[in-house]
Amino acid sequence: MARAAGFSRYHFARGFRAAYGETPGQYLTRRRVERAQDLLRSANLTVTEICYLVGFSSLGSFSARFSELVGASPTAYRTVHAERGAPRVPGCFVMAWGRPGATTASTEKPAAVERP
Repeated sequence: MARAAGFSRYHFARGFRAAYGETPGQYLTRRRVERAQDLLRSANLTVTEICYLVGFSSLGSFSARFSELVGASPTAYRTVHAERGAPRVPGCFVMAWGRPGATTASTEKPAAVERP
């Protein structure tokens, strides 16, 4: 991002923090945890699958950061929301939806229609 903006990465990080109140790394981690919260509430995926799906490379670091930012472990967070009766989306749909390059009906070219 810094290179695209034409800044050194240190200058970019200082400017980003001044503008948004957190470093680019903190912002990315927060957004990943927010996405994980959404998936824990709605998807039928394991905590480990969600950890890797949102971009963490270690279940331990994911659980620690999640607990630090949310105030509960991923499993406890899921349990609280499961008790509320939130609907669950099958994991295969979540995985297929997020797959880059997957074709869907909306992205495929419509077939030519012959008119009389």
